[in-house]
Amino acid sequence: MKQQYRSYQESCDYLLNAVQEYPDLISVQSIGQSHEKRDILLATISLNVAFADLKPALLFTGTVHAREWIGNELGIEFIDHLLKNYKNNPDILETLTYNTLYLVPCLNPDGFEYSRQHFSFWRKNRRDNGDGTFGVDLNRNFSVGYQKSKNTSSNVYSGPKPFSEPETQAIKGFVDTHPNITIALDYHSQGNVFFPAHKFNHEMELEGTDLNTLCANMNYHIHKITGRKYGINRGKPPTKLISGSGREYYYSKGILAVVVEVGTRNIPDYMQNMAESINENIPALLYALGEAKNYNKHAPQRVENFHLISTEANACKLGWDYPEDSEIYFEIYKNKNNKMACNDSSLVGITSGREFVDENLASGTMYFYYIRAVDKLSRTKSPIAPKVKFKTPLEENEFHRTIFPMKANVGYVAEKSPEANIGHFGVNSLKVGVSEGRGISYGVMQFNLDSIPKDATIIDAKVSLYPLNRVSAKIEKYGEWSLSIIDPNSVSEIRDFDQIHRAKHIKTVGKSIPSEQLTQGIWSHWDFNEYEREKLQQQLNNGKVIFKLKGPTKLPKGRDSQIMVFDLGYGNQGGGLHYRPSIDIKYTVPSEEIAIELSTAMTISEDEIIHDKLACGFDSEDEKIYAFMSFDLSPLPDVDKTVITDAWIEIYNTSTVKKEVDIRYNVEFVDLEEFGYQDIRNRERIEYIGYEVSSAELGRKKQHNFMFDHYSRLALEEMHQQNKEAKFIIRPTTVLSREHLIHWAHEGKKAAKLVIQYINRRRKPLPKPENVTTSIENGLIKISWDKLKEEDLVGYYVVRNRWHIPRNPFDGVKLYAGPDTYTYDSYGSTKMDKYYAVFSYDKVPNYSQGAVIQYKQR
Repeated sequence: MKQQYRSYQESCDYLLNAVQEYPDLISVQSIGQSHEKRDILLATISLNVAFADLKPALLFTGTVHAREWIGNELGIEFIDHLLKNYKNNPDILETLTYNTLYLVPCLNPDGFEYSRQHFSFWRKNRRDNGDGTFGVDLNRNFSVGYQKSKNTSSNVYSGPKPFSEPETQAIKGFVDTHPNITIALDYHSQGNVFFPAHKFNHEMELEGTDLNTLCANMNYHIHKITGRKYGINRGKPPTKLISGSGREYYYSKGILAVVVEVGTRNIPDYMQNMAESINENIPALLYALGEAKNYNKHAPQRVENFHLISTEANACKLGWDYPEDSEIYFEIYKNKNNKMACNDSSLVGITSGREFVDENLASGTMYFYYIRAVDKLSRTKSPIAPKVKFKTPLEENEFHRTIFPMKANVGYVAEKSPEANIGHFGVNSLKVGVSEGRGISYGVMQFNLDSIPKDATIIDAKVSLYPLNRVSAKIEKYGEWSLSIIDPNSVSEIRDFDQIHRAKHIKTVGKSIPSEQLTQGIWSHWDFNEYEREKLQQQLNNGKVIFKLKGPTKLPKGRDSQIMVFDLGYGNQGGGLHYRPSIDIKYTVPSEEIAIELSTAMTISEDEIIHDKLACGFDSEDEKIYAFMSFDLSPLPDVDKTVITDAWIEIYNTSTVKKEVDIRYNVEFVDLEEFGYQDIRNRERIEYIGYEVSSAELGRKKQHNFMFDHYSRLALEEMHQQNKEAKFIIRPTTVLSREHLIHWAHEGKKAAKLVIQYINRRRKPLPKPENVTTSIENGLIKISWDKLKEEDLVGYYVVRNRWHIPRNPFDGVKLYAGPDTYTYDSYGSTKMDKYYAVFSYDKVPNYSQGAVIQYKQR
């Protein structure tokens, strides 16, 4: 007989029997009674449970909403897992040794039983409202953000006053008397998403990184079990948050609080779906329970002033402040996407110092770094410092564009609403997939590529979308969302469903994302491989590229929707500037080539200097003979707008090598004003150019190319910047070989040439903006600055950071990018201190140093 959901009484009986079987591990108490006089049971689980209240604790609450049975079922199953496995699972044993679990399987027993026996979709408790209606939404009845409502028949009726209900009074009383609670998880359904708590503002919060990382690490354990990924979404501006939630009340008490929405239906098939949801959440819950001790008052303190010291295209240096303590070390984590796990999978450094250097990074790539202090003896970790976020600079031959579609060129077309499709563009969201009401819905995005040269070579590309809501994706592990390039010549109107439906397909991009991994609140990326980049490159000739986003196109019987909702950043439901769809393209351009003839050629021996002749080797006394050559770099373009991409010295030898002697020759940069033999002998070495050429190679071929490596190119550019000639010597290795002389090519200055390939690209950033000021205008913070009078100026980039000075344009919340000399912080609180930084940028883009102003609350 297949397992079915437990009733409330069966759950209570299980808990009471567990106490009899495991008296040292679990205790059960009633924390209050419901309207219908059912006991609200809370289980305490910990090793040596009599001392449980002395340990840091996690609070689990389930089935606050009556129809969301997963909370009660998961709670009982988690307890059962702990009790049956603590003896043979060292992770459970260690976790219960240092942490306590307080678990309320069902906070709404009356509503739960009413849902089970009478009306499965019932949500509220069973309060008699006295007007023929019943029930209060318990998750609107807490005090923080409480909003009084009069519509007693509403599913979200908040009750006559905060904590008017015995159920919310019961949990409030318990939480208020248990300051050892450090984490609270409130289990609901549906959506497969974590909702961390808010403080009803849209600013960064000190605990924000802790909350997101807690969820991300739980997500890591969920994914290991079923391959599913939950969303992590703190929601949009404060006006759109729920009011009177238990989550926000717990958070107001200093507890890390998260709502976990499980599954895609409130009461799914137990064997097919609910069992999966339970199995994937148990290891995630065990991880979260183990984190409770890291947030108690005895844990190491949080690292302060975690910041970026410097960054190059392929490396970065991070720093932080912390009191001297020989018992503390630090763990540093790195991710390439926000809201990703910080555990062994992303641990990149352990140090007792106050700085960390990370190398082997990719150019023009976003990175997210995190840090925790760790006690060497107890292994207790600190809370997590606010993350450091930055994008590495581009390599010197690279350019980058982040392109957003114009408002009129991004939206969705639905099969069953052809007349309304024009109104689906540039407003609120992309709704992609299939539903009974809309039929098939495709997302459409047209990006203008005119800012990229038609002869560009695309090095890297990705399309990014922000999943806003997955509640309408109701079927577990059903369907996937793919992105493809379509032929613009096959579409005359992108708002026409039939044209998009029949559009000629060019190439699917990246990996299709299955429904169980398409998560709200975490950016989805479609990364191009080499062949897909070639297809994108071909679209440069059209000056635009059109993408079609496709989800499932058929529904199983009895199901009405499999729609994923993506943010557009526009409209009153859009999240604003930093939630818009985008395509990121990193590219380079073809190099130009110049060949520079010799300015000076000399053969320098101990006895003489011979002009206009290149020879080197050994004289009759085994003393070295050097060949010297120099090149005038003035034919190169403006040094500030020229980047050397490749260089080599092309040289010929006319000698016939007769001796079988292993002599090697190399070319070396020198910086000499005098050219005497002793000057050469005592030269300051700069760089060797390319590889050595052996005497055997000289015998086999006559033309040789001494290729410049990276450091040699830098030295060449330095000579260019200093308006100096590029000077080199050819020298033999130290081997006794009497009267061995190599003649390099013809007499005179045609013996060698310096070949340089370069691109026109600004090398250095613009000056930073001046005179940044803040003011209050119409209740918003206005940031202003002076206009730069620079020919290469494209615009300004403005960010906000509450914790430290933004060291780069991506180290904080993006507020603006464009040519204006002011912007408004639309969501920034006027009552909080913070930093603003304004960066100028050119078309590469190179970003200037930030012009920083500290805003003080008013």
